[in-house]
Amino acid sequence: MIVSPLSNARFPVPLEWGVPPCGDAVPAARRLVVAILREWEVPLTEDALQDVELCASEVIANALVHTRERCVVSVRWCSGRVRVEVADRCPELPLRERDPEATGGRGLLLVEALAHAWGWRPAGVGKAVWFECLETGEAPCPTHGWGTARGLDPLYEVA
Repeated sequence: MIVSPLSNARFPVPLEWGVPPCGDAVPAARRLVVAILREWEVPLTEDALQDVELCASEVIANALVHTRERCVVSVRWCSGRVRVEVADRCPELPLRERDPEATGGRGLLLVEALAHAWGWRPAGVGKAVWFECLETGEAPCPTHGWGTARGLDPLYEVA
């Protein structure tokens, strides 16, 4: 956190770190996301922080499970919203499973339901999956399309 010379304004600097592909990496990374938001004093309710934690857990786990390689997590807070982004080296697009008989594949459906916006973008040889949550307790937006940002209308209202 950068603090102004007068100590009356704070400017959170985006944070980024690598997460190794090991068993305890996901819980540690999701706790770090929440700890960063608490340190920055982002105005989120406890329920909203739990939603961010669950979404972070899902996108980090997806990156590690599907690539079995290190991923990079970044956290930003700007213009009334928090953005968590997870980059990996796998060029395959994220898939949302809708098969009711499947034993997995529901993580992105959870992210879609809890985050205000989410999507993916190309990043180097792979991709980055991201989600955003607003500072307020507004309900998540409906989503549509695939491979593009989703639910951005409420974000424009805040900006």
